[in-house]
Amino acid sequence: MGHPSSGDPVVFVSRRDSEELLASIARHCAHPRAGIFGPDSFSWKINRESALFLGAGRAALLQLAHPWVATALEQHSNLLNKPIARFHNTFRIVFTMIFGSLDQALAAARHLHRLHSDIQGEMPESVAAYPGGSRYEANEIAALRWVYATLVDSAVLAYECVLAPLAPAERETYYAESKVLAGLFGIPAGALPEDWNGFKGYMRMMCGSDALGVSVGARSMAHRLLDGAGSWIHPPRWYRALTTMSLPERFRSEFGLEFRDAERHAAERALRWLHGFYGRLPADVRFVGPWHEASARVAGRRAGPLTRLNNRFWMGNGLLPFAGTTVSAYKR
Repeated sequence: MGHPSSGDPVVFVSRRDSEELLASIARHCAHPRAGIFGPDSFSWKINRESALFLGAGRAALLQLAHPWVATALEQHSNLLNKPIARFHNTFRIVFTMIFGSLDQALAAARHLHRLHSDIQGEMPESVAAYPGGSRYEANEIAALRWVYATLVDSAVLAYECVLAPLAPAERETYYAESKVLAGLFGIPAGALPEDWNGFKGYMRMMCGSDALGVSVGARSMAHRLLDGAGSWIHPPRWYRALTTMSLPERFRSEFGLEFRDAERHAAERALRWLHGFYGRLPADVRFVGPWHEASARVAGRRAGPLTRLNNRFWMGNGLLPFAGTTVSAYKR
């Protein structure tokens, strides 16, 4: 059976496939202590911004629009009761891949593959192009590619909401680096669009296709997530409005999100307000804790208490995980 997102055969990422990708990434890592990307990379420049939070809701909802992802979360997670845990779990893994040392990033990738290996089951009902009773598995390339794509696309959108737009060459550089991040997810470079324009074409294709579709369960999860259910974090009205505005109109409708004049005005006011003050924020607030932790590590320092507190907001714990893990065999 072909996968609805592309018509290609369903391809699962085996442990061996993942290990081969990680070995290649490790061989090309020039500074293991700094990590896979390092201080001079666009991956650090873009993902250090707290403005990423502006795109987090959008990324989460676009992921829920994939029936396999939504079903897996319903059947294998506590998202219905603790939706903010989804934010923490996602950022904990992604930030470790981007800002962790080489060993931490590879350990995070192996952890993610093991976690996904246990996530499989059957579709309880037909949604979009996915018939009820059909099988799903998290370690499937097309599904992994969509999750990865929502993170990359939403990060650029959030960055450009509050800072100067990236130049075309900067977008290309960031996208090229993101393909290395995709390898940590288990996605080979050959399964990705060649350049940024191709990537944006892929996003448009997916958003207009029956490879995506919002189920009743996904709609409920989306509303609970935007309400901050099960968490002390309760997103304000302007955040919900901004998230809704950033979605394709199709998904505003399918998720049942209101976007009338009041919501549009709230989102536009928020953007003007953010443009006015974001760039003047002190570094301790503007830049995420994992970037501060990585910068301290590169300089030979320990992460301080403010960094640990910042990390708790983003990841639910004080430090990037997998510290002390040694996977130097990848360097052979």
